[in-house]
Amino acid sequence: MDSSKVVQRRKPHIHVTRQTAFNKDQHSHGVTKCLELSKVISLLKDPLTATLKERHLFVLRKLVKRCQNGFLLRELAGIATVLNICAERVKDQPEYVFVLCDTLKICGLPFLKERASDECIYAHDVKEFLSQMGCLMRVLNADVRHEICDSIKSFYSSVIPKQLRDGLQPTSPGYKLQLLEQSGLAETMVLSMAILENQPAVRLQVLQTLQILSSSSDANCALILNAQGAETICLHMNEPDDSGQVLFRSSEILWNLLERGCKDEVTSQLSSMECVIALKEAFFHRLLNGVRHCDLQLRNDLLVITTLIAENPKSPLIESLFAKQLIVFITFPELKSHNPLVRNLKLAYNNEDFEMKRLLLNLVVLMSKDLSALQLFKEGQVILALLTLVKPPTASPKRQSGARCWSSAQQEELQLQSLATLATVAPLMLEDYMTCQGNTCLLLLLDWCTEQDAYFGRGHSFHGTGGRGSKKAQMRYCVRVLRSMTSLDNEEVNRDLCDQGIINQLLGILMQMGSSPDEEDAVTLEIKSDIQLILSTLCERDLHRKELFGSEGVEMAVHFLRMNPEKFYSGLGHNRLILSTVDCVWSCIVGCYTTEDFFLAKEGAFLLLDLLCSSPRGMHNVVLATLLELCDNPNTLSHILTWRDGQGRTAPKLLLQLWREEEAELRVNRDGHGRITDPKKPLLGCYQEEDSQASLPASGPGAAVMDVSENPRSKIYSIFCKLGFKDLPGLSTKDYVTLSIVKRYLDFKVGEVWDEITRELAMNAVRPVTPDQEALDTISKITEDTARRVMAEQTSMLEKQEKEDISEETVMYTEIRSQQTQQELRAKSLDRYASKTSDYKILKVVSTQNH
Repeated sequence: MDSSKVVQRRKPHIHVTRQTAFNKDQHSHGVTKCLELSKVISLLKDPLTATLKERHLFVLRKLVKRCQNGFLLRELAGIATVLNICAERVKDQPEYVFVLCDTLKICGLPFLKERASDECIYAHDVKEFLSQMGCLMRVLNADVRHEICDSIKSFYSSVIPKQLRDGLQPTSPGYKLQLLEQSGLAETMVLSMAILENQPAVRLQVLQTLQILSSSSDANCALILNAQGAETICLHMNEPDDSGQVLFRSSEILWNLLERGCKDEVTSQLSSMECVIALKEAFFHRLLNGVRHCDLQLRNDLLVITTLIAENPKSPLIESLFAKQLIVFITFPELKSHNPLVRNLKLAYNNEDFEMKRLLLNLVVLMSKDLSALQLFKEGQVILALLTLVKPPTASPKRQSGARCWSSAQQEELQLQSLATLATVAPLMLEDYMTCQGNTCLLLLLDWCTEQDAYFGRGHSFHGTGGRGSKKAQMRYCVRVLRSMTSLDNEEVNRDLCDQGIINQLLGILMQMGSSPDEEDAVTLEIKSDIQLILSTLCERDLHRKELFGSEGVEMAVHFLRMNPEKFYSGLGHNRLILSTVDCVWSCIVGCYTTEDFFLAKEGAFLLLDLLCSSPRGMHNVVLATLLELCDNPNTLSHILTWRDGQGRTAPKLLLQLWREEEAELRVNRDGHGRITDPKKPLLGCYQEEDSQASLPASGPGAAVMDVSENPRSKIYSIFCKLGFKDLPGLSTKDYVTLSIVKRYLDFKVGEVWDEITRELAMNAVRPVTPDQEALDTISKITEDTARRVMAEQTSMLEKQEKEDISEETVMYTEIRSQQTQQELRAKSLDRYASKTSDYKILKVVSTQNH
């Protein structure tokens, strides 16, 4: 609300004697009080009364007593002046401390207003007053600083004065807090930390105050961060403290800043070398000496903060040796170590220790982004510790002897998280992975996952999703690790896996899972897809492995190709599964005549064509490419030409229809009959034309070349080159019009590439030499002439079809006319017969004529 408008909104004067007298008395009383405060300020400032200390203290006590229920909003500017005068005199005259403390106590009470508009009018005075309160932390006296902190904390408690003079009301509950955020008080409190080294009790009070401020407002968190609050608090949290609360309060403030402030700014401030060292000291002190439940929780809180710092690539976790020391605890207790840090460390295996172990595993993933951390992982044998954790749960000696160890539920979660960690870290540490026989460990785990036993997965954790009551979660992450390793395309890793029989093992799992269609949840579909991707990677360029894939693999691929097309849009991942199945056909079957023939015998080509009919447009490229590769087998062509869909369409007709749909999607210029309309652009679509207007770097392919790989038209053309362009079954005239374009696809594409080169030279202001220019013009003319010949051929086809249609129509009309004549003759004959039988005279005449 605009304060000037509030001042001008005066009620009209009402001539009522009693009411007027009351207003005058109240106004006179207020002016007197205002004058009293101004006189107090004048008395304190007047150099002639500078020596009247007792008089000053008496007046100040009287002022405090008068305002004991709270300060008026309109008096706050004067009260701030009084506080500053007292603060300046405290150093030389300690008697002012008591007055200053009493005044600050009143500051903790709600401010008082005389009118509802006072909150708006005096808002600026309130902000200045609160800002001055924070500046009073400059006073060296500990009692004054305590009172400032207590007053600020009392802002967040609903304290209502017991007795108020008539006409006065406390300000609204959120008024003071709203203006506190705008006053910068939180920033001032952070800055005051620098002058509190010799007052630990006051420092604790300031931390408590900052904890309240940071937990209640995002604006306060922003102010604290502006004053480098996260860094300041972190640097002071390890200072000597008899109460043991400084570290707890500091961690709570840092948590509040992370939750309510800018997370990036907090981690940036905490990423200095000094802060990381402070965090390291605090963490290890709590880890090695903490025994209480709150100490263990604080230890984990500090580890979470460390984890967030690790996300910052500029954090000096490695330079500070913090990362190296943490790795010792990451591998504990799985690996025995003589490091003094863990020599006397004993875990209670409670929830807090379990949470710490999970946080340490998460920290491995984050630190792996820094390649310099991998050397530390190597020295600390992190891969070996992770592989130890992922082993199948057994009746360990510790559990049998009754010694402390992780519970079965905790062991399951650690096993799953270790697998997830391996999926990230193992590809970066290939040598360690192979040295520790990672492939063998994972294959044994995969074999355990398929066993039928009494194991019951809890499925409570994030990584255990979908695995309750089974080993599905373990299989999911085990397969994920294997997928990560095989995707490296490292021959040593892949050969080791194949030598251990992974191909047959994975095929057995797929067939086992495929026999239970009722268990098609998202996790199961993900496992199937990942297994097929692993098989594709292993067999893609190795004929022997394709032979190992064999008939069992073909049975598996055929089984999944028969999937109901309606499941593509289930949202569970069937579309990903069918795509990985096609990739499996391409990589594991195509290229080996033995498996190809078995695949064709199982109607594999028919299934691919069925999939081409029912799949979304985005899958057409992959299916066509697979079908094209399969066409290298001479037995494939007869299968393609024999195929019919549910509507009786042949494969050539389907391919030509896909061609037309693709050109419609690319917005290629065609008329209503599918003919070429622009001989200069026989294949060029609007989108490709827009892309070709921009100049591309010489190292990259142009739009015309990219169209060959990204667009299915090149695959359709190649398949027709295998099938031939003549005597194709089931084609209409419209199909032959399209086929004439398909037949000249390569010629048109070559001309299109040369046209693109010409445009590129023109955009770069390069003029070819005369022979080159003549060659470019000749190529362009040949392409255009070819397009015109195709246009003429298409027109001839349509005219011929039109003549055939007219001829068929004429024949049809002749037949109709003949049928109609016959009907008329039959009608006349019937009429004559009826006349003869109904009239004797007519019958007699007819008989006479016949004789």
